[in-house]
Amino acid sequence: MSISLEEVRHVARLARLDLGEAEMMSLQSELNALIGHFEDIQHLDVSAIDPASHAVTMHNVWSEDLPGECLTRAEALQNAPVSKAGLFVVPTILEG
Repeated sequence: MSISLEEVRHVARLARLDLGEAEMMSLQSELNALIGHFEDIQHLDVSAIDPASHAVTMHNVWSEDLPGECLTRAEALQNAPVSKAGLFVVPTILEG
């Protein structure tokens, strides 16, 4: 399977990429090389390999959730760029 230049143009148009003809031809050859690698991988015999959900064995590294000393309100707000009435003031991102 290979990707045609028309398919590259179509995907570039969908992605709103302004690519020149040379860039599209270069991208086409790179994508075709990538597809060739995928085809090589498909022919590998992996029947003796157990399936895994992660490449690296994952372990939870949770520590015990023990109560400790808490900051006072003044300590929590002392480095805040802006605070008002004992609260953090943050920029509005949603308008109502």
